[in-house]
Amino acid sequence: MRQGTIIKRDGQIVPYDRSRIATAIFKAAASIGGFGFEEAERLSVAVERRAAESYAGQIPTVEDLQDIVESVLMENGHVDTARAYIIYRHKRTKVREVQRGAIEATDNIPYRHIYEVLRWNIEHGCESIAGINRIIENGEYPGLVVACEERYANECRAAGQRVLEHGDNVRLIIVAGPSSSGKTTTTIKMGEQLAAQGKKLRAINVDHYFFDLEMHPKDEFGDYDYETPQALDIDLINQHLEQLLAGETVKTPHYDFHTGKRTLDVHEMWLADDEILLMDCLHGLYSDMTRSVPDSHKFRLYIETLGQLHNEQDEFMRWADHRLLRRMIRDSWSRNHEPLKTLTHWHYVRKSELQNIIPFIGNVDFLVNSAMPYEFPVLKNKLFHFFPEAMQRYQNDLKRQDAFLRARRVMRFLEPLRTDVDEAGIPSNSLFREFIGGSDYAY
Repeated sequence: MRQGTIIKRDGQIVPYDRSRIATAIFKAAASIGGFGFEEAERLSVAVERRAAESYAGQIPTVEDLQDIVESVLMENGHVDTARAYIIYRHKRTKVREVQRGAIEATDNIPYRHIYEVLRWNIEHGCESIAGINRIIENGEYPGLVVACEERYANECRAAGQRVLEHGDNVRLIIVAGPSSSGKTTTTIKMGEQLAAQGKKLRAINVDHYFFDLEMHPKDEFGDYDYETPQALDIDLINQHLEQLLAGETVKTPHYDFHTGKRTLDVHEMWLADDEILLMDCLHGLYSDMTRSVPDSHKFRLYIETLGQLHNEQDEFMRWADHRLLRRMIRDSWSRNHEPLKTLTHWHYVRKSELQNIIPFIGNVDFLVNSAMPYEFPVLKNKLFHFFPEAMQRYQNDLKRQDAFLRARRVMRFLEPLRTDVDEAGIPSNSLFREFIGGSDYAY
């Protein structure tokens, strides 16, 4: 671990304290009448050693450490304690939330939004793996697709209405969110809603502002870290934003994801006086990304897969794991990346989210949930066969423990899920088509 630090869920970098790990392990063991503090200390040393080996020169997240604790406990034969540890950490989180007087969910998302998602899922019988299996068995899967699409469309309409309520002062709409949350489709759909109300929109493609791939930091495996805001030409973005809002014509770059090369001055673009500029950007909330535009002229929309899907053990699918599955498919056909390459690269994605996206969620004007519970049978059908290979390949590779643990977690979660569904019923204008292909929209 770099300089003995970790990244918290709110994006803060704080000192690592082994005693906190030892205490958490001890309390988890004590809750089931297990081992004493001496064994907890020994295991905490093993956790620290594993983290140092797996994240040499990097800063692990709290999620990374908790995954390692669970893995070390199981490897040492403490399966029941591993389960108790997960429960203990969850309870401690809730205690802290109550103590500070504000109930918040993971990644700075307000608890009320999570409750609304869970309530909707329960009402439609898709809050669990067992529930989705029943829907498939009863021939109700097409109805679930329709219901999910309608809910999402309603949220996009509500977002458009909120923009209208902000008045004519809005010149830039920022659609932000973590990787594979569905920003591009949401941008298009909200644009359709505003166009119906007489608002003309013009989108700027921020992906074209990536620097050449060779300019990004590269690790020992030859993988490039292009998930940070600094992977984009922020100065040129701000220059073009300022010029466009002043009514000038610019020529934006063109980035080829297959070659990793950028060409300057390619796409001519201008913004008329009656147009609003749309910006779909992973790091749209990052303050430097739009520093040339006054805050009073911005509308910030945030997208996240706020899924509330649990298994028989009451473990919930992590939002980041859901988005990983989406990206594994999309990268394979749109960016010429093999699915396992996306899996091993994902630790860059998650760390960047925690440092450069999550801390800024409090500034958003509207939040859209892009999770579609009907996705999971399709995602499993397309990707499940990759995870046994990933587990076998990375199990004993200390540098790839993030990929191994994530693959094992996803595989175990999705294993009981049925996949006998017909994806032909998924609409061609669906957000999910952004990832599996066959969309009416051009991405």
